[in-house]
Amino acid sequence: MYSVDLTVIWAFLIAFAVITYVILDGFDLGTGILFPFLGNGTNRDIAMNSVAPIWDGNETWLILGGGGLFAVFPLAYAIIMPAIYAPIIVMLLALIFRGVAFEYRFKTERGRWLWDVSFFIGSLFAAFSQGIALGTLVQGIEVEGRAYAGGWWDWLTPFSIATGLAVVFGYALLGATWLVMKTEGEIAGIARRYALLLGVITLCAIGGVSLWMPFLEDEFFARWFALPEFFYVMPVPIFTAFAAFSLFHSLLTGGEIRPFISALSLFVLGYVGIGICFWPFIIPPTVTIYEAAAPENSQIFLLVGASVLIPLILIYTAYAYWVFRGKVSADTGYH
Repeated sequence: MYSVDLTVIWAFLIAFAVITYVILDGFDLGTGILFPFLGNGTNRDIAMNSVAPIWDGNETWLILGGGGLFAVFPLAYAIIMPAIYAPIIVMLLALIFRGVAFEYRFKTERGRWLWDVSFFIGSLFAAFSQGIALGTLVQGIEVEGRAYAGGWWDWLTPFSIATGLAVVFGYALLGATWLVMKTEGEIAGIARRYALLLGVITLCAIGGVSLWMPFLEDEFFARWFALPEFFYVMPVPIFTAFAAFSLFHSLLTGGEIRPFISALSLFVLGYVGIGICFWPFIIPPTVTIYEAAAPENSQIFLLVGASVLIPLILIYTAYAYWVFRGKVSADTGYH
């Protein structure tokens, strides 16, 4: 009889929620980052309309990931949050700015520029803050006993800034490829040109951060360069190269859907690479998923709810994307 490791199941569920948030909300944050560079007001209207029906549903996964971390891995939550309070607060304020911009931009003509700026700044700072938080976790959080032992500014380092910029450019790439897929005419051409440039920048950022990470912790280095582990992890960079080729080939040959899928693949593969470095730690290199986990009874109780909630979220998310499939034009509005 096989035993079920609830802690591992929950670790994968939360990891799934986080990557789902990244790939879904990433492209609508990226659309906001590109907002000032899309030309005239009509193009900006089309760009906003392409994400307006789905943006708030995408953020469901952020709540699920954060709530799941709090409920199932309370020790990790208690240690991680004090280390990244500043970027998390900035992210939440930025997301509020974006939400207000969605609701008010189409209600005014004279003040529309203000909501355009709010949409851009909110998107930019939300993306950058998420990258800062990721970099802080990857570089290591100082832990003493069962509590955070670092300082207020530990999140601000060259590595975290680099990951913040990498996320900004990566999200902008997702936004550009999303617009290539969802729009046509002038805005699609602009998005395609930006996608080519952002693809190069994003790949350079992925390469730089990936080469930097193994030197942050000895365990990270061993996962990627020690034998025989080296051969086990080699598929990740190989598939990344294939995804990069697919991205540029499809952009240059007029593809519409494949650039977006290829860009998403780069994010998923990067996430897998981080997972390889982390496992089985939730706060490397000090706290494992087992040390941070809630009691088994709590995990069982929460898993019952998640087994209902997660399929429902997947169903209504898929339905929303199905309803709003196809191209977005200037005469399809969000009011």
